Parts: sequence; structure tokens; C-alpha cells
Amino acid sequence: MCGIHAVLSATAHDASPEVKRCLCNRGPDYLGHVERRVGDSSWTLNFTSTVLALRGDHVARQPLVDPDSGSVLCWNGEAWRIDGCRVDGNDGEAILGLLVKASASPAAERWDAILDIFRAVEGPFAFVYYDKPAEALYFARDRLGRRSLMIAQDATSGTLILSSIAEACDPKWKEVEPDGIYILGLDQTRSDSTSETRARLPVRQEWIAGGEADIVSGLEFWPSIGIFNKSLPSITSPLTLVSPSVGMLRQQLVDSLSIRVLGVPKPPSADTTCNTRVAVLFSGGLDCTVLARLAHELLDADQAIDLLNVAFENPRVVAQLKKDGHDELTDFYEACPDRMTGRKSHAELQNVCPGRTLRFVAVNVPYSETLAHRQQVISLIYPHNTEMDLSIGYALYFAARGQGFCSDSPAVETRQVPYASPARVLLSGLGADELFGGYSRHPSAFFRASYAGLIDELLLDVGRLGKRNLGRDDRAMSHWGKEVRFPYLDERLVRWAIETPAWEKCDFENGEDVTGVEAGKRVLRLLALELGMENVAKEKKRAIQFGARTAKMESGRVKGTTPIS
Repeated sequence: MCGIHAVLSATAHDASPEVKRCLCNRGPDYLGHVERRVGDSSWTLNFTSTVLALRGDHVARQPLVDPDSGSVLCWNGEAWRIDGCRVDGNDGEAILGLLVKASASPAAERWDAILDIFRAVEGPFAFVYYDKPAEALYFARDRLGRRSLMIAQDATSGTLILSSIAEACDPKWKEVEPDGIYILGLDQTRSDSTSETRARLPVRQEWIAGGEADIVSGLEFWPSIGIFNKSLPSITSPLTLVSPSVGMLRQQLVDSLSIRVLGVPKPPSADTTCNTRVAVLFSGGLDCTVLARLAHELLDADQAIDLLNVAFENPRVVAQLKKDGHDELTDFYEACPDRMTGRKSHAELQNVCPGRTLRFVAVNVPYSETLAHRQQVISLIYPHNTEMDLSIGYALYFAARGQGFCSDSPAVETRQVPYASPARVLLSGLGADELFGGYSRHPSAFFRASYAGLIDELLLDVGRLGKRNLGRDDRAMSHWGKEVRFPYLDERLVRWAIETPAWEKCDFENGEDVTGVEAGKRVLRLLALELGMENVAKEKKRAIQFGARTAKMESGRVKGTTPIS
């Protein structure tokens, strides 16, 4: 995980101290700066990068620079594979090496050679690349939008800023769409006077090259990953434990988790007695608990897994409980829905993961602390600016911080000790609902229009993941020097999921009677059963803002779509 800030301008423009502070929060291991003049003009490019070192045996200092050509790469991501091959060592350095080779291509082939490198990357990323010899600036977020990249451009001066975070809550700041790779040609940048200077508008290049895009055009094709299966069944069989898709999902998740949890370096802040490198954002629900269970099978036995469970003091709920006659000393945190579910799932995990230290971290957030961090969270989630965005942002922000009270026992009565998780890699279950039909609107769509309606709803949900959630979530959680990894959003798993028929993922046609677990996300629920977690398999879906009680803190009447005041 890294912080990126790049400015193209005709006048001096560097990142402000506040922006640098936020960038350093994302990447606490190194801060670097590089400046380049654009051709023989007065225009300059200023690059600032910060680094959270999780790949290779050294801190790869950014911005990465090719000393021969002067080209510059700001890389924020994880290239798990390039052109199908696993990447060992530092991935940013590997990509820069490929880019330098591509830059040696004939002029007519240069752009395509560079684009093909980024098209071949599997993993989450955002980047800014300055090809100095060709005077071209490339930038993008990955196909799924798992990393944040913001853009602001001044139409009058031509100044363009690209950054992991917005410099201010200003309408000029937008998220770079994860719909392709953008190229800004700088060879025609004019420098005769500031008032007449214009930067050309970025040109979007498809994630799929040339004629291949024409072959797979249409809504069925989704971010250059695969063809969405829209076939309708002539006859279906109930989805059960012996259905092939259950075993296939297990293998897909194991493969995805392997590259995300193995080889994580020991955090520099961890003491010699602590061997915790990975934590799970843990509500106790189905998606995250399955990840914790499978991570247990992959990690060395001496590595602990932290389960980060967040609960908030919601003054509206507390007032109601007191009004109903509850003692003022009632532990309102333990009464949060996600806290109760988390305790139960922790107990079930311990039964099926013998010998593993599973540390339940109770992240309790007083209302006063929520208010103290309110403006910081608002600035991080921007341009998302509704009450629902803020509620979700609060939960992710404080959960990622990982400060609370812990015990190895699921019992509430066990002595709780203050604890700050040293893990710098966090696992999130995001994506499972969209891929496998976990929202309440999915059965509604099925009963309204059968499989055709369900498929349209699934296609809609998957297609807007990057735009609706992931940039916001990345900014909220990375603020603590943590990297969030999304095993359900591995490209290969997503390809398998969208190419799998809907009735092999959820089973609204047969209801609950066949297997004892609900129809939504049934393939994942059956996997939980196979892994020995019956209670987890039956756990109902609950939105994080309600489970952690961040929603409607002041008024029960405010709508989630209401803009933040």
C-alpha cells in the first residue's frame, strides 16, 4: 500500500503538509519526491509517493525512477501475477523494468506495449507513470477499482492533480473511473503564457486491447475479466453440499487467500513475542468467518490471527436502552448486533481451528471519539458524502485502526486487556454479496422475474462495485498504514463466479428446506457447513452500519441518502 500524489502544472504546486501527512499515514515506511520538467516548456511534473513495504526483502523507495530515461512510476498496489506468472520480490520494481523495456519499442508500438503491461496485471492497483522520452502520462485504477485514485483538473490553467486522497472536499475532485487506462499526451502542452496554457484531456484506453473489445462488447462482458453468464435454466437441481460449485468455490478461495496471506513480512512494530501478520475485519458474519477459517489452513501454526470487531456507542440507542430501564452500567458495546454475532462465531472458529491463536479484538468506539474523528473521516471518504457513506466509513476507519481490548477466549467474562493489532494486512469479505446473491433485493428480483430478474440484479451489483464502494473504503482503512485485501475480488475468483450460472451460486427456487441454510449465497453457506461451521452457515446478512450501530446516531429519521451536513 502506498500514497500517490502527482501534479502537472505551469506554476509551482506541491502537496500540502496536510496531504503529505495523510499520504504518510497510508505509507509510513518511506516518503519520496521527484520533479521533472516537461520537454523544453515551463511545465513541471511533481511526484510524491509514500510506501508501506509489504513486498520483497527491502523498502522499494518511491517514486520509482529509471535513471537512463528519466521515466517515473508511482505504484500503489499488489501485482500478484503479470501475464499469468507469479511475481516474487517487489512488484513495483518489476513493473518499472517491464515499462522501460516497452519504452524501447518503435514509436508506433510504444503505447500498446505499455498498455499491455498494465492489462496483464492481476491484483489491486492504482498508478501514475510518466514516460519521459515520449512525454506521456499514464494513470489508472485496476479493473475492479480496489485502490483509490482521485483526479482534479483546472480547465483554465490546465493544472492536473492525481492523488490517492482528495486535497479538499471540493467538487473539482473526482474518482478516476476504473474503466480503462488513461493517457495524457504532454508533447502538445503549450508554454507561451499561463493564461493560454492548456493540458490535453486524458484519453481512455479500454482494458481490452483493440479488436478483442469488439468481440466481447455488450453488458454481458464485465471489466475485461469474463463473460457474465446470463443463461436461463431449462431444469435445475437443488444446490447441496455435493454440488460441484461448492468444491470449486473452496479451491478458488484457497488460491486467492494463498497469495494474500502467505509471505507477509512481520510488522516492524511487533514485539518478539507477537507473531501476528494478518487480521480479519470481523463482524462474525458468513463472508469474513469463512476467510478466517480458510486462512487457518494456510498460515503457519505459530501465527495468530486477529479478529477485529467494531462496536460504537450510539447515543440514540443508549438513550432508548436507559429509557427502557436498563442499568447505566450496561455494556452497550457488547449489546451491538455484530459484537454478539462476533463472539458466537469466534467460539465456533475456535472449535474447528484447534491450536490456532484467534485473538478477538473488541474495538469499542465512544461517541466522543467518533465526533473527534468526524472531519477526518468525511475528508477521507470524499467525494462520497451521504449519511450512509459516513456510517460505513466510521465502521471501516475504526476497525482498521485495530485498537481495543482482546482475549483469546470468546467468553465476555474473560479478562480483557488493552491491545493494538500489529497486523498490517487486513482481510475483507467485501464482494461476496454481489457475486453470490446475498442482498435482500436478490430474492426480490428472483420472485419478481425469476432467473432473468436475478441475473440482471447480480450483473448490476457486480458492475458498480468499484464506483460505489472500493475507493471510499480504501481511503478510510488505509489511513492507519494498513493494506486491505479482498480475497473474494481476486480476478480469477471473480471470473469463475460471473461465468457460473446463477442457480449454482444461490437457490431461491428451492428455499431453505433442502439444506437448512437460506438461499442467498447458498454456495458460500454450504462451504461454511463443509468447514464445520453450522451456526455461521445460518447467519443472516446484516449491513455493517447497523451491526456496528454507526447508523442514525443522532436521529432515527435521517435517510442514508441524505448529504452530510
